[in-house]
Amino acid sequence: MLETKNKTFDQDDLQDMVAANDSGGRNPYGFTKKLIFGVAILWSLFQIYYASPLPFVFQEALRTIGLGSINVVFDDTKARSIHLAFALFLAYLSYPAFKSSPIHRVPVQDWIFAVVAVFCASYYLFFYDSLITRFGAPNTQDIVVGIIGILLLLEATRRSLGLPLVIIATVFLLYNYFGQYFPSDWIISHRTGSLSHIINQQWITTEGVFGVALGVSTKYVFLFVLFGALLDKAGAGNYFIKTAFAYLGHFRGGPAKAAVVASGLTGLISGSSIANVVTTGTFTIPMMKRVGFSAEKAGAVEVASSVNGQIMPPVMGAAAFLMIEYVNMPYNQLITHAFLPAVISYIALVYIVHLEACKMNLQGLERADAAKPWVISLLRALGSFITICVLYFAIEYGLSWIKQVSPEHSLAIVAVIVSAVYLFLLKRVSRFKDLEIDDPNSPVVKLPSVKPTVNAGLHFLLPVVILIWCLMIERMSPGLSAFWGSIALCFILLTQRPILHFYRKQGEIWRATKQGFNDLVTGLESGARNMIGIGIATSTAGIIVGVVALTGFGVQLSSIIEFLSMGNILLMLILVAMFSLILGMGLPTTANYIVVSSLMAAVIVEVGRQNGLIVPLVAVHLFVFYFGIMADVTPPVGLASFAAAAVSGGKPIQTGLIAFAYSLRTALLPFLFIFNTDLLLIDIGLLKGIIVFIISTIAILAFTAASMRYFFHHNRWWETVLLLLISFMLFRPGFFMEYISPTERYIKPVHMVEEIANAPVGERLTMKVAGINQYGTPIEFFAQLKVPQGNSGQERVQNLGLTLLNAGEKIEVDGEMIDKIIIDDAQMDSEASKAGLNWDQTILYVALPRHNTLPKELMFIPALALLAGLAFIQRRRKLLSERSNSYV
Repeated sequence: MLETKNKTFDQDDLQDMVAANDSGGRNPYGFTKKLIFGVAILWSLFQIYYASPLPFVFQEALRTIGLGSINVVFDDTKARSIHLAFALFLAYLSYPAFKSSPIHRVPVQDWIFAVVAVFCASYYLFFYDSLITRFGAPNTQDIVVGIIGILLLLEATRRSLGLPLVIIATVFLLYNYFGQYFPSDWIISHRTGSLSHIINQQWITTEGVFGVALGVSTKYVFLFVLFGALLDKAGAGNYFIKTAFAYLGHFRGGPAKAAVVASGLTGLISGSSIANVVTTGTFTIPMMKRVGFSAEKAGAVEVASSVNGQIMPPVMGAAAFLMIEYVNMPYNQLITHAFLPAVISYIALVYIVHLEACKMNLQGLERADAAKPWVISLLRALGSFITICVLYFAIEYGLSWIKQVSPEHSLAIVAVIVSAVYLFLLKRVSRFKDLEIDDPNSPVVKLPSVKPTVNAGLHFLLPVVILIWCLMIERMSPGLSAFWGSIALCFILLTQRPILHFYRKQGEIWRATKQGFNDLVTGLESGARNMIGIGIATSTAGIIVGVVALTGFGVQLSSIIEFLSMGNILLMLILVAMFSLILGMGLPTTANYIVVSSLMAAVIVEVGRQNGLIVPLVAVHLFVFYFGIMADVTPPVGLASFAAAAVSGGKPIQTGLIAFAYSLRTALLPFLFIFNTDLLLIDIGLLKGIIVFIISTIAILAFTAASMRYFFHHNRWWETVLLLLISFMLFRPGFFMEYISPTERYIKPVHMVEEIANAPVGERLTMKVAGINQYGTPIEFFAQLKVPQGNSGQERVQNLGLTLLNAGEKIEVDGEMIDKIIIDDAQMDSEASKAGLNWDQTILYVALPRHNTLPKELMFIPALALLAGLAFIQRRRKLLSERSNSYV
């Protein structure tokens, strides 16, 4: 039993907490329970069918036998309707309306709401032909259904996700309607607010509720959530926790380090911070308290590591799949960009735990087996790495050979090979005992042995490898990759128990088979119920996206942020971060990202462009995403902190504040990769990528030591300042090198044609221009282009899509009078047009890169020298302190 100040929590209470947040707090009896169970399984089966190649196979078969008029392939919009219908139906049956509502039966009004909500969500299916014919002109029936549908969606959102998202969506709807009555000189006024227009946008078309967000939930997110539920049901969650403890539990503050790694691994199978906290926290938090962590610090470590699971590829709390749609980027490329910040953030969190343990002189838990010499451990790690590399190349070239030799039967051949590997792994697993879930509150806790722990679940890695292989190597779509991973997991759930019984000669294979089938069915149900909140969240967040698109509120918000920041880029980013934190409070990860990205991403792009900061769109979306999920930590609404406090028995607000302090390194990274996109591995090769990884890791550790005020010993104030300076020099070497060796040379616009003629093809060309935006407001902004091919400067300018004109007059720029060069024309869909250039804009200046400049990486040398000197000073002071204590 776990106690807080006013309440005692046991394991059932904690599972109820997760259920209330993720899958519904109602637990009815009899027919209703069976119905919820059956509908959830039906939803999972539909999503598997929709993501698979089967619809096209069946359609071709029907066409062959003359039944081609029967359509078994669902287009995206119909699939979204079905997806939302399932989510709404299960939401009204699973989530009670109020705390006082019955939890063991479903009231009549909830049955009515559920049925009507299903009809409204499925309206597109029932009236497909008529909706197509009157596209853009909804009739009275359409409007009534849309109004009822939106109201029922908002009520389902209130039940499943709480009030924050409902309030935000309602405010935006009210703004959409009443904004047309605001005075025309108000910055947020607009002229698109009729009821029919709003309902058409939100419910009838695919630009609101049934928009991109719900499409991503339907197409990708469900399969990944199902994959996680099946993997957890197979026993992988306990395997990850045990493995982390086996490897790390004996170090200083070992349980806390194991909690960080276990939560990172659990992030692969959980899209919920709260579920992650409760799943791993019930085991790790008592362990952390046992070795000396306070209740609040133990809870804070679990919160920080669980929330970090939302930024860890490949799933990223399902936001990765939304991001590929919004940024229009291949999935494997997005994961490459998101990988480095997530990894170094986790490394820093492990270091935070280590520093806390050093400050309190904490020890780890007792090992179950003798420690190996470090040389042996190093050789084993090196051998494992070499083995993985050999396997990778063998699989890659083996698969390509199979595809060339037998393309028609390659899938069957690969399935046979994977099955053989699976049987081999299970043969290995059968030699070791199954991993049991330990009681962390037992009087004596001994760490599990490494070898039997790791070998007891090797087969759990197979579906993860299949998933990542399909995503990153085969370049399949995320939905199809998750489909194959889920199919592999279904096969494992059905067969792992009977095969292990067979290998161990335990008998009762039929009973083991039946238990495996029950595990599969339960996993299908769990995956669907975990998706209720996500399906509802993406739909409701679509309301906000629709309003922003209809009213142009994003541009207006950009003007507000620019006014408040007074053109200062750093202040603008701080304001956006604060807005993202506020908007994200109380929202699940998926809805959180949709809301903050639809409002804030455009702000960074537009305001940055006007102030000389041209940032890749993926960096902007990652920036708002990082700060959006920080709301899960930040008091007073940090739900993950409340869940951790329930487990630890600590104070929720204090737990949240400590977790926020631990998460400062996560808050630092978005600012850094906005100004230094090398951290996102954008346009850099393998060797430079390795250097960036090493230097970034050292930099984040230096920043962590500064924020914890402890390096090898307690920091003096000047040592903390020096550590901050070192980390800044390592993260942004270009800031200092720009003063020593500037990277750009500025030329007058009148000389642009002759200068561009001599510039290397592909070189970056930056232009500052002045003009009028779409709302008639004068603006200045920057545009970046690449020097195109061409035999002359004039031809190269034309290849950019530009026609320039000398206006024959002078203008003043930065205190100097120059010839006025205007853009006479910018061709549609040209590089210039895509960069925001348009006719009648004035070019203020042009910048081209300097050649033979000093590399910014030279700043690493003094930074690392300072770090080494500081380490020497602190280690010496630590030794002197230890000697003086020993004399005493």
